[in-house]
Amino acid sequence: MKNPFPTVLKAARMARKGRPLSAALLWQRALMPAIPKPPRAPKRKSPAKKADRVERPAPGSFIEGDYSCAQGSLRYRLYTPVGSARRRLPLIVMLHGCTQSAADFATGTAMNRLADELGFLVLYPEQSPRANPNRCWNWHSPSHQKRGSGEAAVIASMTRHILDLCKGHEGRVYIAGISAGGAAAAIVAAAYPQLYVAVGVHSGVPMGTIGSVGEALAAMRGKAAAPVGKTRPPLPMILFHGDSDRVVHPSNAAGFVSQLQRSSARALSVQSEAGVAPGGRAFTRTLYRYGRGPIMLEEWTVHGSGHAWSGGQPGGSHTDPKGPDASRAMAIFFLARRRAG
Repeated sequence: MKNPFPTVLKAARMARKGRPLSAALLWQRALMPAIPKPPRAPKRKSPAKKADRVERPAPGSFIEGDYSCAQGSLRYRLYTPVGSARRRLPLIVMLHGCTQSAADFATGTAMNRLADELGFLVLYPEQSPRANPNRCWNWHSPSHQKRGSGEAAVIASMTRHILDLCKGHEGRVYIAGISAGGAAAAIVAAAYPQLYVAVGVHSGVPMGTIGSVGEALAAMRGKAAAPVGKTRPPLPMILFHGDSDRVVHPSNAAGFVSQLQRSSARALSVQSEAGVAPGGRAFTRTLYRYGRGPIMLEEWTVHGSGHAWSGGQPGGSHTDPKGPDASRAMAIFFLARRRAG
């Protein structure tokens, strides 16, 4: 309690000087108990920043993960290139072939090394042996061929998840694959054209009238029923096929050209060039476009090559190191394209 005597003395002086009202007020203050000050409200702490569900992978990391959505679950490998973690990077989705794994496909294509050089993320979804004993994507089944269903939906949903996780560039997303993975890549790209900008198919089968294992085997032998009628315009595509492929007949490459022709009444202009890869394989590169417009289909026929990733590394399965570098050609084709807006 505050000492009241100085106040009392001051009040007495005021009374002697003829100021009784002021003196009375001072007496009242002196005799009233002190009113405690209300406690100070605790300082509000600024809300902690909401932590991400999963941290953005570090540059140069090659991580494993699991992804689940309403349509199913898949494991994956994800490579984040070296360099600044702040960049909004393009994303290339790579679908392996039968009997392969995500890690094996990454080794054989050497796409991670190109990612460091050119600056893009690489996502490798991995098929489960429970879904297919040979780890083939089930591209022959109608339940996996359409938007919102099966493996196509899981791969597209996983792509969006990785874009969100890595803060990737939504206008620069691409998908590619070999064999069953190539067929699946074409299906996913056609089902989700608002997500992917371009597609790469190596030794694959075009979408068409395939709805069973028997029809898939016939298509792989080059005996698929030829689709007729107009089709939707496909995304820009880069296509590789060995002309000595005994697993997926080389004539399947013509099916992709047919799709492009049936998607528009405009005439296609065609330009071809021949060359020899540093490894010794000869090749023919053919470009298809409408008039003087952008290239819609870039087709590489690798002479003497079989069912193998052209220019791939011998450490991975199903590779042909002698051919032109399919990984580099696809990366360059992809990165030259972006969605406006």
